[in-house]
Amino acid sequence: MQFSELNLNKPLLRALEDLQFSSPTPIQEKVFSVLMSGRDLAGIARTGTGKTFAYLLPLLRMWTFSKDKLPQILVLVPTRELVMQVVESAKALSTYMSFDVVGVYGGVNMKSQAAELMQGCDMVVATPGRFTDLAAAGVLKVKNIKKLVIDEFDMMLDLGFRPQLDLIFNKIPERRQNLLFSATLSEEVGSLIGDIFKTPIIIEDDDIGTPIESILQKTYAVPNFKTKINLLDLLLGNDPDMQKNLIFVAQKSAADLLFQELKSRGMESVEVIHSNKSQNYRFRAIKSFSDGEIKTLISTDIGSRGLDIKGITHVVNMDVPTEKTDYVHRIGRTGRGGNSGTAISFVSPKEEEDFAEIEEMYQLQLQRIPLPPYLEIEEGLLPFEMEHESIKVPTVKTDANIGAAFHEKLEKNKKVNKRRDIEAEKKLKYGKSYRKGM
Repeated sequence: MQFSELNLNKPLLRALEDLQFSSPTPIQEKVFSVLMSGRDLAGIARTGTGKTFAYLLPLLRMWTFSKDKLPQILVLVPTRELVMQVVESAKALSTYMSFDVVGVYGGVNMKSQAAELMQGCDMVVATPGRFTDLAAAGVLKVKNIKKLVIDEFDMMLDLGFRPQLDLIFNKIPERRQNLLFSATLSEEVGSLIGDIFKTPIIIEDDDIGTPIESILQKTYAVPNFKTKINLLDLLLGNDPDMQKNLIFVAQKSAADLLFQELKSRGMESVEVIHSNKSQNYRFRAIKSFSDGEIKTLISTDIGSRGLDIKGITHVVNMDVPTEKTDYVHRIGRTGRGGNSGTAISFVSPKEEEDFAEIEEMYQLQLQRIPLPPYLEIEEGLLPFEMEHESIKVPTVKTDANIGAAFHEKLEKNKKVNKRRDIEAEKKLKYGKSYRKGM
């Protein structure tokens, strides 16, 4: 099917032509008619399948101009990076429309965002916390909202946003179309659908949750993080195909350590982002990576769903993600838009079991590539690696005839209740009694 076969108007078709998109992805094709009908919908699709355009295209097609310039569409996403991604996509699709979109998120001064909202807009893209702040302040008017989109809902649950979502559901008009997009159909997703959706349609993309076929997946068995740094340095310096590389590290301290180590070895074309970095710093780093000014970007899992950057050739997992489903989200940053990509995972001995579970979950049998013979093998574990080591609980020997919580007290700690003779104590101290009235 071509986009021209969908019920799209000329401004949208022209924008898609400028973006060089001619055919909808399966999820875009499946949800279009349902959204256009006005029904509530839950779309379940893996990362990299075009979920953002799947809801933006029909919503922009249904939008009608209003002089009030009060938002008619609300899109809720879990991270600041996703706010910017959706805003950029909406602006690109509405190039030939008189349509205004504003993105709001935490971590920056609220005044500038409030001023932008006061000028009026047709769609707001927001993180839940910042939306509730602006709505409570009376800056964000919600009475005209007719369409609610909750994107990456499973990630919102992971970040603890359910209380804010409940506040928002009660704040915005009850008569609205509800749209939810998630990578997984979990019990919590089903619970929300049951609570606020009205006779929803649930659409699942084909092969939900499976890694994208266009991604070549490799693994190395590496003894520890310090050796992983050496291996990454070797690969980046010797593989000419590694032109645009996204490196995932689970912990912020490990991400900073990796960045500092690569810089100390003379690598200039590298940046790092995580939640401790300022918003402006993160935006600059992402833009530099997107524009090709730097070749390598190090990120925590904040970027596993929040980054939609064209042309990423390689994803490297410096560690095995704690959440099994994050493996797919990480590697899905490459191999997008019909392009091929490569995902490389460094697996330490203590991560082998977790990685085996990922392989079983996604029915993978990935070959372990031998380490290069000239790789320098380091010894010892770093503090953040040892944090995940299992803790052995000592066995406490107890008398079989005595309860487990009983132990004999020391003589000095034994407490015996005695009746005190205050009169005698005073007579001993002062030589006479001190009775009241004497």
